[in-house]
Amino acid sequence: MLTAFARAFKTPDLRKKLLFTLGIIVIYRFGAHIPLPGVSYTNVQACLDQAGTGGLMGLMQMFSGGALLQITIFALGIMPYITASIILQLLTVVIPRLEALKKEGQSGQAKITQYTRYLTVALALLQGTGLVATARSGALFPGCPQASQIVPDQSIFVTVTMVIVMTAGTATVMWLGELITDRGIGNGMSILMFISIAAGFPGALWAIKQQGDLAGGWIEFGIVILVGLFMVGLVVFVEQAQRRIPVQYAKRMIGRRSYGGTSTYIPLKVNQAGIIPVIFASSLLYIPALIVQFSGSTAGWARWVQDNLADSAATPHLVLYFLLIVFFAFFYVAISFNPEEVADNMKKYGGFIPGIRAGRPTAEYLSYVLNRITWPGSLYLGLIALVPTMALAGFGANQNFPFGGTSILIIVGVGLETVKQIESQLQQRNYEGFLR
Repeated sequence: MLTAFARAFKTPDLRKKLLFTLGIIVIYRFGAHIPLPGVSYTNVQACLDQAGTGGLMGLMQMFSGGALLQITIFALGIMPYITASIILQLLTVVIPRLEALKKEGQSGQAKITQYTRYLTVALALLQGTGLVATARSGALFPGCPQASQIVPDQSIFVTVTMVIVMTAGTATVMWLGELITDRGIGNGMSILMFISIAAGFPGALWAIKQQGDLAGGWIEFGIVILVGLFMVGLVVFVEQAQRRIPVQYAKRMIGRRSYGGTSTYIPLKVNQAGIIPVIFASSLLYIPALIVQFSGSTAGWARWVQDNLADSAATPHLVLYFLLIVFFAFFYVAISFNPEEVADNMKKYGGFIPGIRAGRPTAEYLSYVLNRITWPGSLYLGLIALVPTMALAGFGANQNFPFGGTSILIIVGVGLETVKQIESQLQQRNYEGFLR
């Protein structure tokens, strides 16, 4: 990986792209530290020392690079865009118009991207209103004496200004991500997500060292590093694993020329769903706790939710979290990969799987193989999301520590894709062909 980056910096046009990407990253991190107008920075910092995050709020805090609870202009980060993208993907299966746009190729995808932008702004407006309302009421930092003074001036003008600035910040983040995609290296939104998570890495590691008791905390620090390296290796191994379905294309004679007769394969990844099931499961689990938080109820059901679902270390929370991840892994794979459509396309172009008849038998075979490899993929996602959390809890790390389940999946996935893109562009510029 380091060799690829070194070679990229020696290539003039790739060096410009890398420097442009680094410049956008600096702007993004700078905006993540500019406080929102109308927010008391002193009171926010006082409450941050006692804050603990989990569930969906922890995910948003991680994706915003720590800007959410500091209530900065980039407080929402890229979370609205991620949510909008997921919603559009789900609606593509339900709404025929979106499904038709998806099949139109680049022009249809551009239209879907435009819809994603509009939905992102709408979600940012909604989430920004919710965050400002939560900060005004003091519910953003429960138990903090200064929580009610985070927004000293609670007039309508100040509130509307805060929401508009936060929404504009999200639109700016979306624009920065698209600039990286168009003129930089890699997928812009993925790069910004990677940077947001990596921003909390040094502080989280140093907190574990300070809280440790063995040899001034260095023993715990070293153990966490070793566990992290092992988990990174495991994730890289599984993320690269795939089942290759061989496909043979029959020869066709058109005039005096012969077409087809080639062999290829369909790559089915073990973790076909990626990080989406973990995000879905966290979001769904956070809903009951959010209802209790805003209702202020002290009834028996509210106490049960607080003790069993809101507490990320409780056994019911862990079991339900694991089951939801497995369920959403199968759900997302079912809506993102259509065996019937793949089988029809193969049949249209004269392709077939050796030993399997074209048409319906091919679709049934693909569905059978997909179900079999989704089981280990979903179990792997559930274990990766839970095991580091429980193991690192003894060292004082929270569930969104960079070596924890959600963050490690994103870091490794984005890192692998970016390195592949750099190597691909290097190969295009340095291809020697038959001259060597």
